[in-house]
Amino acid sequence: MGKILNVGKESFMTEVQTGEELVLVDFWADWCGPCKMLTPILDEISDEIKVKICKVNVDEEGELATEFGIRSIPTILVFKNGKEIDRIVGLREKEELVEKIKNY
Repeated sequence: MGKILNVGKESFMTEVQTGEELVLVDFWADWCGPCKMLTPILDEISDEIKVKICKVNVDEEGELATEFGIRSIPTILVFKNGKEIDRIVGLREKEELVEKIKNY
């Protein structure tokens, strides 16, 4: 089964920017309605597809959000081989996310 990790500034490099696997990083906040709607979608994806998913709470990790230029949430950054290869802004349907992930 998939597992979603909460990451912060200290663990970001280790969990996201090292290794060769595909990593989705969801920038979100507790007060964000679309973010709450995205969470169960990411849970399903983590169970169905081989992809690492990390979550960054922008209220707790403002410095990290600023570093990556996060202007609105939810924003998903897609990393491969430790480099950002795509950015998905706003709530998306599961099918759209799955299709994108399969094409990376």
